[in-house]
Amino acid sequence: MADQKTDEARATTRPLDLMQLRTFLAIHRAGSLTAAARLLGLSQPTVTAQLKALEQRLGRQLFERLPHGVAPTSVALELAAQIAEPLDRLASVAGPSDDVAAAEEPVHLAGPAELVAVRAMPALAPLVGRGVRLRVTHGLADDLLDGLRAGRFDLVLSAIRPRGRAVTAVPLMDEEFVLVAGPVWAARIGAVDPGDARLLDELPLLSYAEDLPILRRYWRHVFRRRLTAPAAVVVPDLRAVLAAAVAGAGISVLPRYLCEQELADGRLVPLLEPDDPPINTGFLAHRAGARVLPHVDLVRGELLRQARDW
Repeated sequence: MADQKTDEARATTRPLDLMQLRTFLAIHRAGSLTAAARLLGLSQPTVTAQLKALEQRLGRQLFERLPHGVAPTSVALELAAQIAEPLDRLASVAGPSDDVAAAEEPVHLAGPAELVAVRAMPALAPLVGRGVRLRVTHGLADDLLDGLRAGRFDLVLSAIRPRGRAVTAVPLMDEEFVLVAGPVWAARIGAVDPGDARLLDELPLLSYAEDLPILRRYWRHVFRRRLTAPAAVVVPDLRAVLAAAVAGAGISVLPRYLCEQELADGRLVPLLEPDDPPINTGFLAHRAGARVLPHVDLVRGELLRQARDW
């Protein structure tokens, strides 16, 4: 009994293990042991063992196990506040991993299909010649950010600002939205009065989703009224919406970057040029505290550099 008490006393006085603290912080930020294991490149049993050892060392429970993931206790919140900045600073000083296999892993990038196709792919194409491999996933912002937190992606192009401590994001670009139609519809409609959108009520609307999110936002912001008309065409790709508008199917609201060529050559016509158009900021997000992989860092840097001209 005396020997056991002596061992416990020694355990509580020796310095905290740096690897255990790093594992704890990854769990805290990712919200689950499985996601933390992916972030750290460890097996889940190893992560579980390190967390258990740290809890025993501190004599406190750090996380409550939930059906899906874990929730930090008050002790964990306090510990994370104390160690996050020093560990992040240490990781920054340590620099990229020297592990060749890690450097050659594909970079998993996710974002809206249109933004990836029109902006990201042309920007990143030269990196392929430098050995960068890319794996791209399309989807909605909330789903992709959940995947980022879970460790499925390295970088996410997001149309919404991420929330929570697990994700760090920087503004990438501003999207200006434009109300557009083909020349035939534009000639038929004529001038649109921002104070009276009734002229547009009976026109076929083209949207990428059934609830017309971009159109409804434009109506609220510019016309100061609620859009209640249903969509005539719904296709889950803004490039297809653009094609339908050019072909004369109806009117739509599109990001200017996506249709600037069609506006320039007259295949599309802006129905209105308000002084204060709706603008949405896009973000480039990555996991806080994730391993710094050289090619991920290269892709992130190139996107940020190219975005200055977008």
